[in-house]
Amino acid sequence: MDKILSARIEESVAALLDALAHKLGKSKKSILEEALRGYAEREEKGPALDLLDETWGAWRRKEAPSTTVRKARGTFRSSLARRAP
Repeated sequence: MDKILSARIEESVAALLDALAHKLGKSKKSILEEALRGYAEREEKGPALDLLDETWGAWRRKEAPSTTVRKARGTFRSSLARRAP
């Protein structure tokens, strides 16, 4: 059973929906249903992980590896030191 849904949308979006329905030869209802189902399916899968975006630049540091290690160890050691009251 179909349910009537009412929503306010921008005129440009309504015009886009009309044009798309005409171009594809589909009803506005079917376009909206397919779009919502596709959006929900994409959200269920979660965001796509792009490894290149996640690791970009990790191998191109401006400093030498020894400098990075020295800084990391210094930060770690200082976090273990207790502060005097």
